Amino acid sequence: MTAHTESRPPFPPFTHETATQKVRMAEDGWNNRNPERVALAYTIDSQWRNRAEFPVGREQIIEFLRRKWSTELEYRLVKELWAFEGNRIAVRFAYEWHNDNSEWFRSYGNENWEFDRHGLMRRRYASINDLSIHESERKFHWPQGPRPNDHPGLSDLGL
Repeated sequence: MTAHTESRPPFPPFTHETATQKVRMAEDGWNNRNPERVALAYTIDSQWRNRAEFPVGREQIIEFLRRKWSTELEYRLVKELWAFEGNRIAVRFAYEWHNDNSEWFRSYGNENWEFDRHGLMRRRYASINDLSIHESERKFHWPQGPRPNDHPGLSDLGL
């Protein structure tokens, strides 16, 4: 499939319903932790800023995600729609993970997304902060994979 025939509905311009759907689809994809599959949601030449890294294109995105999920163990993510307009969506998120020393963290952040007309993300700008937490402070306890539909979101959890 070429870049011109690829598509990832829903498509812009977004409504509240389709923006919320897009956010949940992204969350589910990242919670599956499959870099090759996640990268298909982005344009071939997608540009990112993630902390101090600037991957460009799917191959660099795949390598970035492989590194990320090899060090951020038992990763569980929750995203929430913050705002949307036209072909742009802003989200806030939190994810929990531990390192290979079993030290737990909750990472908080915001992302700004821009989509092409085919529903592929062409720009992703992420700002993220890590908070060291005790394992007993964890809030995300579902089995690895997508968050269950009945699990509370960020606002419900007071995050």
